[in-house]
Amino acid sequence: MTGQRPTPPEVVEYTPGHLMDVHRPVGAEGPAAVVLLWHGRGSDERDVLRPLAQEAAGLGLLVLVPDWRSDQEDGGRARLLASFEYARREAASFGGDPARFVLAGWSLGGREAVALATHPDTPEEVRPTAAVGIASAYGRPAVTTGEAPLPLLAERPSPVPVWLVHGTADDLVPTALSRELHAALTERRSPVRLLELDSDHAGVVLTEYDPAVERCRPARADHAVRAGRATARVLAEAAAVGAPARAADPAR
Repeated sequence: MTGQRPTPPEVVEYTPGHLMDVHRPVGAEGPAAVVLLWHGRGSDERDVLRPLAQEAAGLGLLVLVPDWRSDQEDGGRARLLASFEYARREAASFGGDPARFVLAGWSLGGREAVALATHPDTPEEVRPTAAVGIASAYGRPAVTTGEAPLPLLAERPSPVPVWLVHGTADDLVPTALSRELHAALTERRSPVRLLELDSDHAGVVLTEYDPAVERCRPARADHAVRAGRATARVLAEAAAVGAPARAADPAR
């Protein structure tokens, strides 16, 4: 980060009764690139992504992290889409630049982010400028689009650059699943980068799993701190809107 102490996020309602953390950028001059960051399967876990969001805000990004619930009847679709609509509509009021808008997610949220950002039916006027999938799987249908992103992206080029991050020690979501999407995107000459990190499922978002509370907490282990900071830098790279290398080395 910039060396400045992270500040608690602002909390807003993105739809009645549902909350979103707003992490304002540190040291940004002018409107900041925007990252909408979706957490994984756990219900209302925006706090879990707070360490990563604060790290990314320290790199000059406006980071918005909503609560959502995958255990709802619609799989969380309504809340994910409501948070997306709110972020697109209100980012400028928080000092963000809607013209640089990254949709990112961790675990289950990563599949949703990549699916919505790259789906052919997403209107061009609201399509994110880049997608980031963190420790995710892409072969099952996303609730936001009704289709799995992997087979779609194996058939046609992605309309936006895609960044993929995965831990090589991930024992929940195999690293091979990000490699599979990377290979499909590369085959279609889509702009893609895969970054593999020496950490686990929680470590890539600057956290570690605490079995005592069955929840992730801010990381203390060196591998997780290093990996989480690297993920924050990927968010910053994606926000810069430059296309990543099309044949990134999976071992890097």
